[in-house]
Amino acid sequence: MNELTIWTYDWVPEGPRGFVRDLRLRWACEEAGLTYTVQTIPFDGRETNHLERQPFGQVPLLSDGELQLFESGAGLLHLACKSDTLMPPDAVGRAHTQQWVIAALNSIEMVSVPWWFLAISGDANNGLAGWMGKRLDQLEDVLCQRDWLVADRFTVADLLMADVLRVPKVRAFGNRPATEAYVTRATSRPAFKKAYADQLEHFELADEKRT
Repeated sequence: MNELTIWTYDWVPEGPRGFVRDLRLRWACEEAGLTYTVQTIPFDGRETNHLERQPFGQVPLLSDGELQLFESGAGLLHLACKSDTLMPPDAVGRAHTQQWVIAALNSIEMVSVPWWFLAISGDANNGLAGWMGKRLDQLEDVLCQRDWLVADRFTVADLLMADVLRVPKVRAFGNRPATEAYVTRATSRPAFKKAYADQLEHFELADEKRT
């Protein structure tokens, strides 16, 4: 079996810790019981120091033997195909899971990330606020009817959607109890807790090296 390697930065400032997207791949591996190692890319010079592997200068990267993937969504789908824990084995379940993975990235995160960037710049009521509220309300309607997005159980679609939604400013944008309960359910899972703690420890150890 090929060895899985998750690539992240060797260090980041305190603010983004716990939200760097290698966490998504760590969480997936923990859920599926997949063994993996973590390798690093220098944070300093990150915009240009690994463009041959990630044309946008971002993390994470995933290596599976000779296969290398960038973009967290691509990495998650690849890992999900290795385990029924993350991806239903039937064709309909797989298709619906893939549908919600894409929805998390294209219908929710595409709005929430630009809104968040503007909000932390002091413009919480920016021009994206109405669009963001509409999308979150639409998702709230879905989550009022089910605990998980697909197949009546946790899948990689829930992993990604919950990670998109757990950003504090996004969670605080309006009163959506079903969404809040959904994020709490997902992030209470032991696999998330371990992945989160491991990422924090990774960057805390990096602090020691930098000093």
